[in-house]
Amino acid sequence: MSTKRVFLIHATPVAVAPINEAFARLWPEAELCNLLEDSLSRDLRSAGSVTDALKQRFMALARYAREAGADGILFTCSAFGEAINACKASSDIPVLKPNEAMLEDALQYGDRVALLATFAPAIDSISEELHEAAAARGKKLTLQHAVSPRAIEALHQGDAARHDQLISEMVPPLADVDVICFAQFSMTSAASACAALTETPVLTTPDSAVLKLKRLLQS
Repeated sequence: MSTKRVFLIHATPVAVAPINEAFARLWPEAELCNLLEDSLSRDLRSAGSVTDALKQRFMALARYAREAGADGILFTCSAFGEAINACKASSDIPVLKPNEAMLEDALQYGDRVALLATFAPAIDSISEELHEAAAARGKKLTLQHAVSPRAIEALHQGDAARHDQLISEMVPPLADVDVICFAQFSMTSAASACAALTETPVLTTPDSAVLKLKRLLQS
């Protein structure tokens, strides 16, 4: 079976390590190409929503990856759902949103879902995706969410332990949920600390994404 070239397109540098580590564990044979454009997150924060200009920039990144020989593309920033949908619609190769595989997994646990994030715009995007996925399965969701902006600030400052602690502090207040989902790749390091605080399953995006892309490209 030929080696598959996968382009990972990042809007923040803190997403790079978690997804590369997941590929190393779950699909080491894949040829990874990392494309980082970290002005995207800053510009989304300034604009307040995904603008047409941001969509065009995502389309340009996807075209670049395709022209560079990508067999599949995985976007790793969860706040750009609309822009990634546009890329999916115009592509002849698999294009994955960062959360879609995890959300499919989450809905198997039940319809009471908690979303945790450290970048507030990610909540709106992933909530919309989750409601769409649930509706397609005839499910009606009960959604809780929590955001800790200080956690991602700590991560950007190199304090991973503080980042993980702040995320874990969002877990105890959650009540009556079937599954807890992390909204961002960059949060993965906090998974074990959170899982130790609850009997509720805790899902992260990278593992689910790698396994789905592997299935799609090796089928």
